[in-house]
Amino acid sequence: MRRLIPLLVLGSAVLAACSSIDCPYNNTVYSQYVLMKGGGLKPDTLTDTLTILTTRRDGQDTIIYNKGVKTKSFSLPMSYTRDQDALFLQLKDTLGNVVHDTIKVNKTNTPHFESVDCPMSYFHTITAVSTSHHGIDSIILVNPNVTYDTSSPHFRIYFKSGH
Repeated sequence: MRRLIPLLVLGSAVLAACSSIDCPYNNTVYSQYVLMKGGGLKPDTLTDTLTILTTRRDGQDTIIYNKGVKTKSFSLPMSYTRDQDALFLQLKDTLGNVVHDTIKVNKTNTPHFESVDCPMSYFHTITAVSTSHHGIDSIILVNPNVTYDTSSPHFRIYFKSGH
């Protein structure tokens, strides 16, 4: 019995020393885009079908948003370490007409650690945004800080009328 008591004390001390770390389930951060009506602050619904592609590290294109219809907003992942993300938008109307636009997002990337027990993620600070103007009238940066917080949009996109 005397040998059992020190083992019980040691076991309870080890269990008390352990802690539970709540790591984020998905450690990818997403930029938030909201579609707006021209000249105002009212949200808009895109009537065209929207597909968005980007280029992976190996140079291949990949679809990151596929055939969104009646889109009001969307969230897109950001690259971890590139200083610029290029998004290739394809707008297709009901008659089959296609318009292509490119959005370029310049950013700084900051490694973010919750704990040594959690995988590393990257937070971003957007420094500039530009777009071609085939279907997009303008894009405005609203919130430059991209973190786990998805409560406010980072960008407002104004499409030309007819889209």
